[in-house]
Amino acid sequence: MMNKKLGVLLLLVIPLTACSGLGVKPWQRDILSKPEMTFGDSPMDAAFDDHIYFSKEASSGGRSFSGGGCGCN
Repeated sequence: MMNKKLGVLLLLVIPLTACSGLGVKPWQRDILSKPEMTFGDSPMDAAFDDHIYFSKEASSGGRSFSGGGCGCN
């Protein structure tokens, strides 16, 4: 009976430790800041995306903010 409880406890606790190592360490940031590690695959595509965003939102810059160009949020 005790072995069964210990087994169930381990099955519940071990998956919780899997996420404990997430995050970027300070010594890994130089590798991740290289240009080839960016999400955009080409500057031309990024320029097209910026133009489309500017045309739809009637604003420039700050793509991380929500709300439309009409002033409604």
